[in-house]
Amino acid sequence: MLKGKTALVTGSTSGIGLATARALAGDGANIMLNGFGDAAAIEKERAGLEKEFGIKARYSPADMTKPAEIAAMIAATEKEFGSLDVLVNNAGIQHVANVEDFPIEKWDAIIAINLSSSFHTIRAAVPGMKKRGWGRIINIASAHGLVASAQKVAYVSAKHGLVGMTKVVAIETANHGITCNAICPGWVLTPLVQAQIDARAKASGKPVREEEVALLSEKQPMHKFTTPENIGALAVFLASDAAASITGSAYSIDGGWVAQ
Repeated sequence: MLKGKTALVTGSTSGIGLATARALAGDGANIMLNGFGDAAAIEKERAGLEKEFGIKARYSPADMTKPAEIAAMIAATEKEFGSLDVLVNNAGIQHVANVEDFPIEKWDAIIAINLSSSFHTIRAAVPGMKKRGWGRIINIASAHGLVASAQKVAYVSAKHGLVGMTKVVAIETANHGITCNAICPGWVLTPLVQAQIDARAKASGKPVREEEVALLSEKQPMHKFTTPENIGALAVFLASDAAASITGSAYSIDGGWVAQ
């Protein structure tokens, strides 16, 4: 469905972003990767996308805290591929602390990467999408874009803001062939989360699966993780023609977290 289209996925050198890039490539899209990491590992992923899916893949090291680098990345994508059709805003960081103890520099960094970077990518990408009369903007928000948890003041604020941004952009682009939607994951099984579960199991002496269920049940009725691949598949759907009239929506993929 996306053959001949180009997708840019921020924060796509690992985790949810990489799984989403792979899903879009699997549907035929050319890919611009973005993110930090080991140069050799990134090149292996980039070359692997081309070989496995028969598409073109490139990589931008743009720093998502720097608007000028973001604008240059959008311009480079359009120059390299001829268009930017699917924009997935995925880059994000986290820090946990009570509000009175929350470091100002951590607040600034989280707002910059988790919220402001999406404004800068969208602002730069929309003119080309309007000119071509087609575009898909997909913002990876969170269950924390809809509900709150303690000690996550910056992350929750940023993700709520991202859901609000999604609605505004959807309204403004509604008659230009462009859609803008948010994906709101709950617990996603990443290496970082797995390490957290393993540490809990080691500390308690309980089986890993028991600690996994305990972690999940703190928030989710469903004792099952969302996978990065689940999120990638939802992104492909939102980029498809089947979702042409879906815009301004926040899609929960959270095991029932926000249904409570």
